[in-house]
Amino acid sequence: MVIKSSEFTISATKPSQYPNDNLPQIVLVGKSNVGKSSFINSMINRKKLARTSSEPGKTRLINFYKINNSFYFVDLPGYGFSKMSKEEQSKVGNFIEEYLKKCKNISLVIFLIDIRHNPTEDDKLMYNYIINQNLPCIIIANKADKIAITKVDDVVSNLQNNLNPLHDLTFLPFSSERKIYTEKVWEEIENKF
Repeated sequence: MVIKSSEFTISATKPSQYPNDNLPQIVLVGKSNVGKSSFINSMINRKKLARTSSEPGKTRLINFYKINNSFYFVDLPGYGFSKMSKEEQSKVGNFIEEYLKKCKNISLVIFLIDIRHNPTEDDKLMYNYIINQNLPCIIIANKADKIAITKVDDVVSNLQNNLNPLHDLTFLPFSSERKIYTEKVWEEIENKF
């Protein structure tokens, strides 16, 4: 995909704040610090559109980024971040769930997991939630640059066996660092429009 324009549109915590232009929304979910913001920047070839941090839990709002005036990347706050108070975790969890339930324009959920680790209990809960909500989804095994390139396919296959034994979802490796695998991900995204 050729990216002609990309812009931050709005941060939201409730439905009245979501964009109401009916453009398709591609939603990024995953645990804190798995690389959702870096994924966006890498996919659109910009360094700092989505703010990144080495400190987990920086994204605490639902951030909407309009791409080519034709769809949104939606960056959800990560889950499993322990430094947030229980009250704040609950609040963030509630507005994420409300968004996933009430937003009518979700075309695809991109669920990022860390290629170096087995899915956590939180990952499994999120996976089950996505499946139960019947949301279209692909799984991105991020940080593929952190393991030997010869091991990537086997590790992705093992992650799929662990999380998605039915093999009915697409699993792809990804590396924001090296910007490899982006074309394959764009192919999957474009198939959803």
